[in-house]
Amino acid sequence: MTNNDVLRRLRYALDLSDGKVIRLFAKVKFEMPQETLHNMLRKDDEKGFQACSDQDLCRFLDGLIIFKRGQREGAETPKPTRLNNNLIMRKLRIALELRDDDIVELLSLADFRTSKSEISALFQKPEHKNFKVCGDQLLRNFIKGLSVKLRGK
Repeated sequence: MTNNDVLRRLRYALDLSDGKVIRLFAKVKFEMPQETLHNMLRKDDEKGFQACSDQDLCRFLDGLIIFKRGQREGAETPKPTRLNNNLIMRKLRIALELRDDDIVELLSLADFRTSKSEISALFQKPEHKNFKVCGDQLLRNFIKGLSVKLRGK
C-alpha cells in the first residue's frame, strides 16, 4: 500500500474532514496547506496528484496519537521517521488504544482471519525471533475492519 492509500483510507475510516486532518498535522507543529492535502488525497492517475512522503504520513499518525491520547508530559514533538507497515500498525495501535484481541476482532470484521500470536509478532523488534513483517494485505484489511466498526458496512 502506498502512503496515499493509507492516508485516504484512514481519513475515511475515522471520518476526518480536511480541517480535522490539517489540525492533526498542526499537533506536531507542521503546517499542511489544504491544497497539498487535496493533492495527496487524489487518486494516483488524477491530475495534480502528489505522493505522500513517509514524513508526512508519520506526522499525520503522530498527530492522531496526540489528538487521541494527548501529549506526554515533558515530551518533545515527535520527529518524522521512515515508515513501514509494522510501524504504521504500531502507531495506529497506540492512537486507538488497541490490544491484540481488538486487532484480531477488527481483522475479522474484514473477513481476515489471524491469531493473537500472529498479531503480537507484528509488534516485536525486527531482531526478535518471532518478528513478522506486516504485509499490505493485513494493513489493508485492518483499516477496512476499522472502517466497518466505526462507520458500518
